[in-house]
Amino acid sequence: MGEEVKLFGAWGSPFSRRVELALKLKSVPFEYIEEDLANKSPLLIQYNPVHKKVPVLLHGSRPVIESTVILEYIDETWDGNCTILPKDPFERAMARFWVKYIDDKLFSAVWMSCWSEGEMQKNFMEQSKEYLGLLENELKGKKFFGGDTIGMVDIAANFIAFWAIVLQEVAGISLINEEKHPILCKWIEEFLSCQVVKECLPEREKLLAYFHDKKEAILDKKAPVY
Repeated sequence: MGEEVKLFGAWGSPFSRRVELALKLKSVPFEYIEEDLANKSPLLIQYNPVHKKVPVLLHGSRPVIESTVILEYIDETWDGNCTILPKDPFERAMARFWVKYIDDKLFSAVWMSCWSEGEMQKNFMEQSKEYLGLLENELKGKKFFGGDTIGMVDIAANFIAFWAIVLQEVAGISLINEEKHPILCKWIEEFLSCQVVKECLPEREKLLAYFHDKKEAILDKKAPVY
């Protein structure tokens, strides 16, 4: 399909970086448009009037929103050399399950582990360890969640591979480590060693500084925020 492709994203968002990775894996040419989330552009609000957030994929004149929906759209629209979702119906269903698991359970537990204190932090850390253990078990015997190649679940788990590691450093806690999650850590090493993945990650030091600033703002308010 020869229509122009644009991606509205934010440099530090794992969700817009997911879409960027999928497009590059599929070798789809696109224009990237950086959004200032503190001062959202009229175009972003026009194309995503419901949530007013990134990412937004604009294919021709048609906007597609929500990162997981966009990933499936990319997979179904462009052939390329990469298949994001498995062809087998059962495997596709399981991939969708694990993506939802990452987004609905793991993401929030890890995030809140890093932005809370005291008993609340302890509870979120316990949740995170449980959820990470289940994810570790899913990886047994596989190089990637998608098998021998990066797939939908790997792309969705980019937060675990990069953002979570930076966050736990900022928070001074250890959620993901070699001792407790050797399989997951091996996957992180494999995932981050992929050149295309490297191209779709924010600068680590910039992200580290951003989260340090965010931590100070949150602690000043004495309340964790999303």
